[in-house]
Amino acid sequence: MTEPASPAFASPPWRHTEDGEIRRLGLELEMAGIGPEDMAAAVTAEIGGTVERKSAFHTRIHDTDLGDFEIELDADLLKNRGYQKALADVGINLGKGQAREALESALSQVAGLVVPLELVAPPIPYTELDRLDKLRLRLHQAGARGTHASTFYAFGMQLNVEAASLKGDHLLAMLRAFMLRYDWLLERCKVDFSRRISPYVQAYPDKYCEHILNPDYAPGREQLIDDFLAMTPTRNRPLDMLPLFAHIDENKVMAAPVETDLIKPRPAFHYRLPNCQIDEADWSLATAWNDWVAVEYLAADSKALRQALERRRRPGGLLSKSLHWLGRRLGR
Repeated sequence: MTEPASPAFASPPWRHTEDGEIRRLGLELEMAGIGPEDMAAAVTAEIGGTVERKSAFHTRIHDTDLGDFEIELDADLLKNRGYQKALADVGINLGKGQAREALESALSQVAGLVVPLELVAPPIPYTELDRLDKLRLRLHQAGARGTHASTFYAFGMQLNVEAASLKGDHLLAMLRAFMLRYDWLLERCKVDFSRRISPYVQAYPDKYCEHILNPDYAPGREQLIDDFLAMTPTRNRPLDMLPLFAHIDENKVMAAPVETDLIKPRPAFHYRLPNCQIDEADWSLATAWNDWVAVEYLAADSKALRQALERRRRPGGLLSKSLHWLGRRLGR
């Protein structure tokens, strides 16, 4: 059976960073129905590399054409071997060797029923995204299962999109454009119910949205970060800004009441909203990427962005329904 042709990947309005480098994109894909060995085989078949099995929960593929990939069971207790402490507390010390490997193999198989395997791709130039989509197709053909395959699968696709600029006005424009496009993104993504009720992609609080979308709000970069940490101090948003803010001022972010152990500083927007529909033949990575690019085009058009902000403020103007959508569905 011939697979449907993948849609083209759109070019963003800002194609380079301030240093003149082509902007890069990191990718995280959560899936089930496929083991780490088959996942690693799909990676090496498409882009080469050498497989290193670090444990039943963690595999690394070195030296591919695009960089190093990670395959991880998305459960910190297992991935970091936190279960060993629990066993040690009752006098069981597995150490190393066959006993531990057998237990970890069994734990991995059981956990895989509800906990996804995650493929973590390194940051690559956005111009190479079609190569990642070919890898997506190989995983699809190998039997990978996505969000809609089970009511237990709250699986997502996360994009780590390198910021074109770290200046405060650029970051503010991106946040505003994302909030203004949020209702459209929700419709486009068709966020699965299992993910809507999870804590990981909860909508920004209304108070923060009103604050950011006030046309008179003109903070410097430090004030923008301070306000974010004061009003929405969590990574569990559809657009997680904490890795980017930590890249700018790690000490400030890590001193805030946020999930410090999960934040990895990097100069990228962490877009967490899309499902992973890898088992659906007509799905492509281009869908979520092109939606993100639409957000960027609004941010890049200062006139259109300003007009959108002013329309919200007019007497009798309608507040974007999207800002309340998840809260209403959750009874908040």
